[in-house]
Amino acid sequence: MTVSSQVKQTLATLKGAQSTLKIYATQTQNEETKLVYEEAVEKTADIIRDLEKRVQILEFQEPQYKGF
Repeated sequence: MTVSSQVKQTLATLKGAQSTLKIYATQTQNEETKLVYEEAVEKTADIIRDLEKRVQILEFQEPQYKGF
């Protein structure tokens, strides 16, 4: 498995985890818990943005991995 595919796989996994956190945030009745989930969603969004930038750099440097 190439570095590019590993980063893309990690990105997809993070997006799934973020979606799950969003669901938990909407389903909880406890306001404190909801805030914790929402904070986690924001942090994962930051990480996702960073990884997406990294994917762009990898695809620019190694065009053969674009789209995989």
